[in-house]
Amino acid sequence: MTARGTSPSRLCRALIIGFAALWALAVAILVIGTFGLFGQERDPLSAVFLLPLGLPWALLPMGGAVWAILAPGINLALIVALCRIRRAR
Repeated sequence: MTARGTSPSRLCRALIIGFAALWALAVAILVIGTFGLFGQERDPLSAVFLLPLGLPWALLPMGGAVWAILAPGINLALIVALCRIRRAR
């Protein structure tokens, strides 16, 4: 337990769920903006919310738009791995 009464495993779980939710929201904004769904104007900058979630992997010159969508998954996998390592101690 930490000083505030929440365990590190709860914080890790909240971080993982929060990051995954932000990733899903950013992909939803990308799809809505790219295809103009729900009466929204088509916006070429709708992927801008995915870039900070996928940094630094999103900057690698690899797969273009698909890479930008999948890059936050690397960060999510790293967060999960770090939480599992912390839990194992």
